[in-house]
Amino acid sequence: MTDTRIDRRMAKLKAEGRPALVTYFMGGDPNYDTSLKVMKALPKAGADIIELGMPFSDPMADGQAIQAAGLRALKGGQTLARTLEMARDFRKEDNETPIVLMGYYNPIYIYGVDRFLTDAKQAGIDGLIVVDLPPEMDNELCVPALNAGINFIRLATPTTDDKRLPKVLENTSGFVYYVSMTGITGSALADTAKVSDAVKRIKAHTDLPVCVGFGVKTAEQARTIGASADGVVVGTAIVNAIANVLGPNGEQTADPAESVATLVNGLAQGVRAARLETA
Repeated sequence: MTDTRIDRRMAKLKAEGRPALVTYFMGGDPNYDTSLKVMKALPKAGADIIELGMPFSDPMADGQAIQAAGLRALKGGQTLARTLEMARDFRKEDNETPIVLMGYYNPIYIYGVDRFLTDAKQAGIDGLIVVDLPPEMDNELCVPALNAGINFIRLATPTTDDKRLPKVLENTSGFVYYVSMTGITGSALADTAKVSDAVKRIKAHTDLPVCVGFGVKTAEQARTIGASADGVVVGTAIVNAIANVLGPNGEQTADPAESVATLVNGLAQGVRAARLETA
């Protein structure tokens, strides 16, 4: 497949000698307009890649914070079509920042795979992370996505051993997302020494960049993880930054976009310091 925005961005950051800051938020949380404002704030605050969450009613791999964000989004009327619309609206002002859709297969299946890939490409989507589609089901979505010029990003975990890893990596493109612990999103930060060893092990099997996520909440944690990884993924902390300025009935006690921008700016500083110390 041809180069995508993800490929170009990761190559640019490699040349700069620093890891990527990959930021996740839930599309439509707490409503469309606020969520779009959050999305637009991310690159300005220092995000290199955006993961745009597709809300789903049964998110089995997500922790409480992201589950709650998904329910808020669904309550606010967010659908997969509206999530693609959000990407299109974002692209009116930003044609450079890579966008990865992250979520579950069911909404895509209901939407229709061919229609979804056509609409996603038109909306400026660069990659997909579909957490409940194993490599054995690559013909369902992964291979068609690659044929459409959209990266398919696979998850690797601490339980993905050397026997399984080649199968996981077989059709992976863009980057590998290393989930640094077992369990759900938002768990405690993993042991950084073990993360470094895991990144080295994955890199022995692939030339793709390896981005590490699950548990990163602070600039210092981002700096520590970024010392061994090609990218640092932050999700729950961003979702919480939105939730923390919402009242019991969803009313905004402060600007969610400003809250997110403050957090991401600090994380970006941590990521940018990662390789400066080890260069």
